[in-house]
Amino acid sequence: MTAREYRTPAGAILEPNGDIRFRLWAPGAESVGLFLDGGRAAFSMRKTSDGWHELLTHEAKPGSLYQYVLPDGMMVPDPASRFQPDDVHGPSEVIDPVSYDWTVDWAGRDWDDVVLYEIHIGAFTAEGTFRAAIEKLDHLAWLGVTAIEIMPVSDFPGRRNWGYDGVLLYAPDSSYGRPEDFKALVEAAHARGIAVLLDVVYSHFGPDGNYLPLYAPAFFTELRHTPWGAAINYDGCGSKPVREFVIHNALYWLEEFNLDGLRFDAAHAIIDEGAKHLLDELVERAHALAGRPIHLLLENEENDACRLVRQGCAPAHYTAQWNDDLHHVLHVAATHECTGYYADYEGRTDLLAKALAEGFAYQGQMMSYRGSPRGTPSGFLPPGAFVAFIQNHDQIGNRAFGERLGMIAPANVMRALSAVYLLLPQTPMIFMGEEWDAQQPFPFFCDFDGDLAEAVREGRREEFARFPEFADPEQRGRIPDPLADATFKSAKLNWNLIDTAHLGRYQALLLVRRRKISPLLKQIKRGGAGAVYGDGAVQVRWRIGFDGTLVLSANLSEKPVEFPSVPDRSLWSEGDCGLALGPWSVRWSVETPR
Repeated sequence: MTAREYRTPAGAILEPNGDIRFRLWAPGAESVGLFLDGGRAAFSMRKTSDGWHELLTHEAKPGSLYQYVLPDGMMVPDPASRFQPDDVHGPSEVIDPVSYDWTVDWAGRDWDDVVLYEIHIGAFTAEGTFRAAIEKLDHLAWLGVTAIEIMPVSDFPGRRNWGYDGVLLYAPDSSYGRPEDFKALVEAAHARGIAVLLDVVYSHFGPDGNYLPLYAPAFFTELRHTPWGAAINYDGCGSKPVREFVIHNALYWLEEFNLDGLRFDAAHAIIDEGAKHLLDELVERAHALAGRPIHLLLENEENDACRLVRQGCAPAHYTAQWNDDLHHVLHVAATHECTGYYADYEGRTDLLAKALAEGFAYQGQMMSYRGSPRGTPSGFLPPGAFVAFIQNHDQIGNRAFGERLGMIAPANVMRALSAVYLLLPQTPMIFMGEEWDAQQPFPFFCDFDGDLAEAVREGRREEFARFPEFADPEQRGRIPDPLADATFKSAKLNWNLIDTAHLGRYQALLLVRRRKISPLLKQIKRGGAGAVYGDGAVQVRWRIGFDGTLVLSANLSEKPVEFPSVPDRSLWSEGDCGLALGPWSVRWSVETPR
């Protein structure tokens, strides 16, 4: 039996003698009280010179509910709360982390063995809980998934949310279960050889339930803004406690919940012009934490390869980045959509070849959609520095109706795309239900009240007003209401409607990956060389040490295309793979020296 506890500098901390130490950074409050559920009056907390308010008491115990009382009498939750049984506006609960006994001996997963599977806890099962997700782990293990990536679980307002509106970063949302339920999911995954990564959001807080500005105004700065409002103060006056709050949050998830990694949402919107960027300090401290593989992933619209550099064979900083460029070139090939950012990829087979071979399609060139250059050279990186996908929560849910790619692209197209990305040397990521061709949409959903709810509802529809297909207000009115319970329910996977043939094919592809591709990855030191053979037709070659070349020949078009013949050992063929590759045909092979 093993106990895991990460002692945070803030929050309710259980001391060895059974007392509870409460600590709140509130430099903007002259005094702070602690109100315990069932008490008649608040306890006075001691204020220190650096803005902390502290209280050590034996009146509280694990399970006690508490709130902080501000000078005007307003009661607020603990920003470092480990659990909120009554949502973000209610009292916090004292949690004893060591009460959960960890029984599975887990050494972690090597990144070259990882096949990711993205899930939203609330939509993954009918019940939408951590415990219910455990029941589906055998399915994932059989499929060949070796790591799940969970969309954010930090406490958000209401009963449903994508998770990116979290406001209490340390508390798993109560709609999914208690902290020990999340730990049970992690341990059950480890028992099946599946690593667990979690999305975290450090670029902003959600719009409802964030009380920090009331007593710690230095937490934010009006000197810089993000798409969500005033930026988090990571580099200005009084920023050290802010940085520590966020860094300790990352370490808390990794240590106390025994997670295998984190994915940092919207890393490009984390503004820090100080001596050491928050992302640099965070990665240093995370890698020093544990003696097991820790995988740190980025979402970074800037496509900055410097955060992905290697030191020998190991990541010097971040393990990998979600590769939006690869998604975009494959999506455009499949659908020929050319609105929004897709316009910069339409008809660009050269970008298709580059994204497959080198990771980033744009490596410093101008992008018309954003009106500025994007990206840096990435061909020197190994393919494992990129996470490849044809669907994820963003690319599905940010469509007006939340259609999955399989709902808008023909079956032969989907077979070709999956054969490309599941065997690609980049790290593949499947979106939940994709493996059986789920036909449920994944629309944007949330659960706000009042004026905020109406603003989100109207904002969602106005967001699409600039697209020609939604110029008609009546058409915009058909866009699902993100506040409606029916919208959320439509996103829930229906495990009774599995396409077994589609599922079996995904399982077969991942078996080939495990047996034929993964053993080669440590010998593929850098990106490949891509060549164009026609519209939508590319060949990419990756050197495998001194032993040969991994070759992808892909015709992602409607016409047959001639490719140069190579003496090779076939790994997988999809479609018509004769002397010419037929429409939507893919061939993977290994060329060995004569």
